[in-house]
Amino acid sequence: MHMLYDSESFAVLHIFAHAADAPPAPGVATTGPQMPRHGFEIVDKRSGKEVYLDGSWAELFQQQIHAWQQNTPTQQEVEDTLEGYATLAQTPVAVH
Repeated sequence: MHMLYDSESFAVLHIFAHAADAPPAPGVATTGPQMPRHGFEIVDKRSGKEVYLDGSWAELFQQQIHAWQQNTPTQQEVEDTLEGYATLAQTPVAVH
């Protein structure tokens, strides 16, 4: 898990599935291509809800991150983008 962004309104985590990230054990054959399983958790601190992006949603968000790395956005631009994803948030945040 890697914190990508944290503000008063939002937190964004990049979550890696450790098993998929690890290289195969010596002498163990893999059965075809392995897809990296990862995702992004976006927490809307204002509403107390979060959304987990995986699959094509995660790929789309990863493209957005790469665009931000090329052209550094303002904090307002980042917040506006996250606001769009936050409309998908339905799961209440629970502290364990």
